[in-house]
Amino acid sequence: MRVAFYTLGCKLNQAETESLAGQFSQSGFQIVSPNDVADIYIANTCTVTHIADRKSRHWLRLVRRRNPHALIIATGCYAQRSRQEVAPLADIVVDNTDKERLPTLIQGLSLEGRRFGESPTSQSQVPVATVRTRSLIKIQDGCHGPCAYCIVPRVRPREYSLPASQIIGEIKHKVALGYKEVVLTGTKVGSYKDDSTSLMDLVQCILDNRGIARLRLSSLQPSEISPEFLALWQDERLCRHFHLALQSGSQTVLSRMKRSYSLDQYQRTLDLVKEKTPEAAITTDIMVGFPGETDEEFEQSYSFCQQSGFANIHVFSFSPRPDTMAAKMREQIRDQVKRERSQQMLELSRSCRHHFCQQFLGQTMPVLWEQETKPGSGIYSGLTSNYIRVFAYGKKPLANEVTPTRLVEFHIQGIQGEIVDENPHQGEAQFQN
Repeated sequence: MRVAFYTLGCKLNQAETESLAGQFSQSGFQIVSPNDVADIYIANTCTVTHIADRKSRHWLRLVRRRNPHALIIATGCYAQRSRQEVAPLADIVVDNTDKERLPTLIQGLSLEGRRFGESPTSQSQVPVATVRTRSLIKIQDGCHGPCAYCIVPRVRPREYSLPASQIIGEIKHKVALGYKEVVLTGTKVGSYKDDSTSLMDLVQCILDNRGIARLRLSSLQPSEISPEFLALWQDERLCRHFHLALQSGSQTVLSRMKRSYSLDQYQRTLDLVKEKTPEAAITTDIMVGFPGETDEEFEQSYSFCQQSGFANIHVFSFSPRPDTMAAKMREQIRDQVKRERSQQMLELSRSCRHHFCQQFLGQTMPVLWEQETKPGSGIYSGLTSNYIRVFAYGKKPLANEVTPTRLVEFHIQGIQGEIVDENPHQGEAQFQN
């Protein structure tokens, strides 16, 4: 049987989908694109914004029309928060706690005369590892944070960390399957704790195993970064990329958001990262239109971001989530104002990304190549350790290879590169075509 996954939201959701896809594949199901006709459709939903809710509903309706006889399953944070909104669009609604048991839950399930999960044919087995060059691995889940706008503590309320031995074993398995990069992810990665094993201990243990070519961490909080932790980045396999969610560059807005750090603390962390790993990309999240955000506070936030030297800024507008403190606040910002502020921040983000990439032009950096931009073109897309998107022509297949690449000039989606052991003029000619 053919199974299609549709994933919205954070890297943790992506990691959980990857794990589920692996389980289904090992059971003999064929994993297909979310745009294909399938026997089973699984939506791993997000509910951080109303737009994410809407996208989930749209996809569930779409696949029902595509194959009215398919088994449609909704899981994830939107399914957890509002089962009554999702239930009319899906045959089964599964909350986050049971998500990992999905292959077992559908065993023998019947729907309109069809039975799912029984005796799949071996010919449908597809090795999931051929699809991607990097694997997202869940190491932690849950959050009890006080942030005024955030719905996550209501949909992922139980904080726990996975055993270090299990994580190490999973990484070894992924390396054996051919993955070159592993991304450690969770709701609050920095709070990882397995008995006496901290995140710093876990990272050191992974690096000591020597198997992985690259290790990357997802989002961290300013308080979770120390000089001792940054010393681990002396190992070149640890990717030079830090995602530090800021949310606002205005101290008064940060206070109303009930974030766990001050602007001064965040600035000190920025300075420390730049001092210890000057080539690192520091990316962030910025929310515009938080209740009560004045023009002056927005300008403060804009100015802070402008001066911080971010490699990229993920911009999103405040979206009131049910039963959160911020949803009940007075002085909700008009949608038009949110759109205008979002546009300004997005333009700043483009400028920041351009400025960050510019300083590496002419340098040769290792790039992990993902796939051809168009089948048969010979042009591949990949990422440097510090998260610069690079495009280059290869005379031989580059997918899932790490090659030294000279960063030559700006590309519409990143940087155009040249593989250093190939003829650069041939690569340029192919790009022109």
